[in-house]
Amino acid sequence: MKFPGKRKTKHYFPVETEGRMPFEVDFSKKENVYIVGIDQLLVDIEVEVDDEFLEKYSIPKGESVVLDSDIVEEIYWKMKKEDRIIGEYAGGAVGNTLHNYCVLTDDRSVALGTICENIRVGDYAFKYICSTSSKVDFNYLQPCQGHMGRAMCFLTPDKERTFAIGKGIMNELKEEFIPEEVVARSSALLVTAFLLRDKESPMYQSTLKACKIAKENNVPVVFALGTSFLIEGRKEEFLDFINEYATIVAMNEQEAHALTGIDDPLLSCEKVLEYTDMILLTVGKRGLYIASYVDEKNARETKDMIHTKSIAEYNLHEYSRAQKKSDCEKPIKIYTHINPYMGGPGEILNTNGAGDAALSALLHDVAANVYHQMVLPNSPKHKSNYLTYSSIHQICKYANRASYEVLKQNSPRLSQGLPQKEESLEESYWEL
Repeated sequence: MKFPGKRKTKHYFPVETEGRMPFEVDFSKKENVYIVGIDQLLVDIEVEVDDEFLEKYSIPKGESVVLDSDIVEEIYWKMKKEDRIIGEYAGGAVGNTLHNYCVLTDDRSVALGTICENIRVGDYAFKYICSTSSKVDFNYLQPCQGHMGRAMCFLTPDKERTFAIGKGIMNELKEEFIPEEVVARSSALLVTAFLLRDKESPMYQSTLKACKIAKENNVPVVFALGTSFLIEGRKEEFLDFINEYATIVAMNEQEAHALTGIDDPLLSCEKVLEYTDMILLTVGKRGLYIASYVDEKNARETKDMIHTKSIAEYNLHEYSRAQKKSDCEKPIKIYTHINPYMGGPGEILNTNGAGDAALSALLHDVAANVYHQMVLPNSPKHKSNYLTYSSIHQICKYANRASYEVLKQNSPRLSQGLPQKEESLEESYWEL
């Protein structure tokens, strides 16, 4: 696994006896470090439309709705005939994140879900596999008869994204296809609110089973909210789920408002921290926030300028590494914020996948912490139980950079050969 950032030699070879890296460590035979994601495997189809088109099919602008498969088929061929289709990509929020994670880590992730039993060259399932990193493990997918799910992404002239989903076989994942040992040994389990949309589907029960396995084995559950439209109608239900299972919650500002009723990003993070341990909140042109807990004895003050918004001196301890609240004797809430990298791209062709890229960077750091603890269990970095390898400030920079790479291209997924996150002052706090 690549570490999430360039490290100085002293970090790899500390002079102290404690935490010293033994020469006999064989990194090629390291314990397998990976994350697991459950997804409604989808092909993203991006289409240019106008507002009248959305009104014709009663699709709420900026939201995600499920349409009858026949209607999706009708729209697809109509758009194909009118040459409005921009591209067809392997998609799904979890699928995007798993792919991005593999690009960033150069390591393995495991996808759980359903896929067509019979795959032909050129069909949706074939395109999905060909468009996904080879390091995403598809060996545990459930084969099903039928068509893969399709997500029509409608781009209006104002660059707003609206989704219409044709379900196909995407909700047919059965509980017996949740590999208990694979989930139990993972570094994190990634799920989304979309998986809990239909309580009558096999996918709903399979997701709950995986979350229970993760919780029993102390595996962090990462919960991505997905869409404010879904959250608004079932706010209390999702808060209960987060409180019961989620270690990390990823959301955008619309989803945060739907969940908390609070417009201010910092105050919504403060509220959600009552239910979970860590939050990634993307706020579009205003960048992103990360919030978490740290034990008072492990808190590290920032060397950057201290800022006050709705919370006074909110970034005071942003050089701290995230911890679960249950691992803290005296937990304190910590926050950090970053504006878009270099002000954001000069021209944003598509915002689809930017949040998934940010989350993949965060997951990279979580997995790197697990990996490092396996290789150097006596390192000073592990004197306390931490959720992340780096400070939340560093992760914020890394997530911001990954998002930028998606925003500057017309694709929801990262390409190979990306730059790693930058070195920063607070890294000198942590000797490996």
